[in-house]
Amino acid sequence: MAIQVPVARPLNPRFSSGPCAKPPTFTLDTLSDAALGRSHRAAVGKDKLKAAIEETREILGVPADYKIGIVPASDTGAYEMAMWNLLGERHVEMLAWESFGAGWVTDAVKQLKLDATVKTADYGKIVDFSTVDFNNDVCFTWNGTTSGVRLANGDVIPADRDGLTLCDATSAAFAMDLSWNKLDVTTFSWQKVLGGEAAHGMIILSPRAVARLESYTPAWPLPKIFRLTKGNKLIDGIFSGATINTPSMLAVEDYLQALTWARSVGGLQGLIARADANTAAVTDFVAANDWIDFLAVDPATRSNTSVCLKFIDDRITDGAAFAKAIAKRLEAENVALDIGGYRDAPAGLRIWCGGTVETSDIKAMLPWLAFAFETEITAA
Repeated sequence: MAIQVPVARPLNPRFSSGPCAKPPTFTLDTLSDAALGRSHRAAVGKDKLKAAIEETREILGVPADYKIGIVPASDTGAYEMAMWNLLGERHVEMLAWESFGAGWVTDAVKQLKLDATVKTADYGKIVDFSTVDFNNDVCFTWNGTTSGVRLANGDVIPADRDGLTLCDATSAAFAMDLSWNKLDVTTFSWQKVLGGEAAHGMIILSPRAVARLESYTPAWPLPKIFRLTKGNKLIDGIFSGATINTPSMLAVEDYLQALTWARSVGGLQGLIARADANTAAVTDFVAANDWIDFLAVDPATRSNTSVCLKFIDDRITDGAAFAKAIAKRLEAENVALDIGGYRDAPAGLRIWCGGTVETSDIKAMLPWLAFAFETEITAA
């Protein structure tokens, strides 16, 4: 019997997990007010950078006494900056359940050479937070971008901890409720949930983190691009729009437009609802097909942004080759671009379901996924 080819196609086939789809209303014309050819230290540049910080604060609900800064090198730069400035004052626990968390472990143990306690979980699972001593400094990712496993909430983190919590929230911010009173350092990048342009990161510091910065000097030298203090005082300008190095004002304008769009869909709660609706469509599809499943074992810790899937049909003999063939076929049909699983993750697919993706596009793509599966399994 001939395999039926779906009729409907997604209007936007971009389901990459980073850089992610632009907001649905995006056009190049929306960037016409960018402060191009102007110094980022001129009033117009500073005003836009400060607006980006304050809009971020308002939409995410960041407390007024927390500091928000725009820093170089995306989320990676922001998180490295946090580790190199803050770690070493007390014992640290490194938590990892996917590749990016594992990268932070490597940096702490092999680069900073800290005698850290390392706790890991296999792909699809999460570290048991009940075993973590939060009197130590604790480093973790809120959402495992390459595993599709997230922290369900901040309840497991005590509010009266002695240590600092350093949270990589790059695929969680603007799609999940972050418990600010449980987070001392939070980092993310513009190119994830809001579909902004790459190269810039955000770092958010609690008063406790600022106190550590001003009272502790690391044993290792800090490159200029990492320095957050001068003379044991926080460089406050970083958190009011005076960036460490030259930012792209075009990327800043793009982020401002993404924040404006976020407001138009209901702010944080609207963005969460959009991501949840996208993930629900995938959940219904998985429930209806016995050859595919989520990589995340527990639905309570299943991501609503980087949704990772695995093929579980017994007829598949080479999981990696099969997943690549599916992704390649969907790309050739221009119905799903860049949805192959991360290179270090188990073989499968990764579908971005963040708020910039339309649920109608997810629903139009999924029949094509079934078509690609039936085509490849028949040819195997």
